[in-house]
Amino acid sequence: MIKRIKIETYQVGLVFENRKLVKVIEEGLHWIFGDKNVMIFDLNGSFQAPFELDILLQNEVLSSLLEVVEVADNEIVLQFVKGNFKEILTPGKYAFWKGVVKNEFIKADLSKIEITENIPVNLLENAKMRFFTRKFIVASNDKALLFVNGTFVKELKSGTHYFWNNAITIEVKTIDMRQQQLEISGQELLTKDKAGLRINFFVRYQVVDIMKALVDNKDFEKQLYVAMQLALRAFVGGLTLDELLSKKEAIAEAILEEAKTKIKDLGLTISDAGIRDVILPGDMKEIMNQVLVAEKKAQANSIMRREETAATRSLLNTAKLMEENEMLWKLKEMEYVEKIADKIGEITISGGGNVIGQLKEIFVK
Repeated sequence: MIKRIKIETYQVGLVFENRKLVKVIEEGLHWIFGDKNVMIFDLNGSFQAPFELDILLQNEVLSSLLEVVEVADNEIVLQFVKGNFKEILTPGKYAFWKGVVKNEFIKADLSKIEITENIPVNLLENAKMRFFTRKFIVASNDKALLFVNGTFVKELKSGTHYFWNNAITIEVKTIDMRQQQLEISGQELLTKDKAGLRINFFVRYQVVDIMKALVDNKDFEKQLYVAMQLALRAFVGGLTLDELLSKKEAIAEAILEEAKTKIKDLGLTISDAGIRDVILPGDMKEIMNQVLVAEKKAQANSIMRREETAATRSLLNTAKLMEENEMLWKLKEMEYVEKIADKIGEITISGGGNVIGQLKEIFVK
């Protein structure tokens, strides 16, 4: 039995006899004798082996025409065709025809976490790559710490960070480095004189040492809350209600001084703190209002008494001057006559005597 086989340009023929590769034929016209099977392959892609690849590669001619890529269990290989990303090769053995299409390969070791291979960042965002990578974003106002299997490794700067996705546990702890405010609200406290009240307190803080805040301490914000709460209780418990209300503006400095060491150990710095509200219970508020009303009445009475005293003293001084000066006395008389004339619409004087004389008799006795 004779077969006439034509191999076109960029093709290769494999001649099999009883499933065994006996010959590789290239471009041209060929005559095949006997009961043989010919499989023709295009040279513009990968080689899809019809039988076990390792057995076929024992043929030296075929082996010289193929580029073999082996991918281990802990590896992947990125295939590029003519410089463009095409496929990800998972563990296994692959063969590609040489010469016609330019194939390039980047082998990546997935047993480590760092992506040290020269892989473009835009390729790491490719849908085919997402299964093999882990992505962490650190905002511009944040700092982050990288923990591998629970152990601190290094500090991460702002930006996007990629790691291989494998069995190794990775944790990225981030923290906001901007100034923040912590509210300590509804603190029910007793003053030194056993007055019950409720205080709303605030503190503005900023993380300055990320290692202390995240590594040396757990839940640093909760620890800050408790430290400020205890300092507030200690301060309020040492003052009477009146002292507390009068020193409300200075309370922040005293509390911060009390908690200074603890705050430093947390890796924080405090810029401001203070009492937002002092809330008294209903009965205490009523008593305070009564005290305030009494104080205001006392102040009003004091002012009235001062004004009455001043008015009396002014009258006494005027009387002394009038006693010493007859002309001043006459002027004062004329002033009162003018005032009386303003208040009286009509004056009737009986008899036909001198009017001026009669008026004078009214005031001079």
